[in-house]
Amino acid sequence: MRVGVCISGASGAVYAKRLIEFLDGKVELFIVASDEAKKIFKDETGISIDNFLNDKKVKYYENDDFYSPLASGSFKVDAGVVVPCSVKSLSAIANGFSGNLIYRFADVCIKEHRKLVLVVRETPLSPIHLENMLKLARIGVTILPPIPAFYNKPRTIDDIVDFVVGRILDVIGIENSIYKRWA
Repeated sequence: MRVGVCISGASGAVYAKRLIEFLDGKVELFIVASDEAKKIFKDETGISIDNFLNDKKVKYYENDDFYSPLASGSFKVDAGVVVPCSVKSLSAIANGFSGNLIYRFADVCIKEHRKLVLVVRETPLSPIHLENMLKLARIGVTILPPIPAFYNKPRTIDDIVDFVVGRILDVIGIENSIYKRWA
């Protein structure tokens, strides 16, 4: 399985970090991070994205690299995830603005009818944000805000992160047991 994980400039780098940790070595993994995402990743996790990815079995592309295979519909991937997804990225994706590799990859997933999950990290949501989400949901994009459940009695931040990441994995079709499911 091939999965693209794009990290945009919104708070929530822990979700991207955990998703990559889980997928590393299990799938062919392609990573893109915006410049702002790199700063936020370091600030929120305490490690640079370069150091984090250093020992991973991933292919990393800069956000301005339109020569990346992710920019082409002829390059087959099974799923794409933008995690976290800023509302700027949401807007660009909803309106077909392919101004960087993250937006282009999402556009490719949409036009090729591939799974695309946007983990939109914003609150409160404006009517514009909701309209963009609805526009994308109507064409098959999964909008997955990182909203934790509490029926599983989370005790740590990791428990909350694992719940959200587990739900992302469920949507893209990867078996997992990293969170407690409703019995």
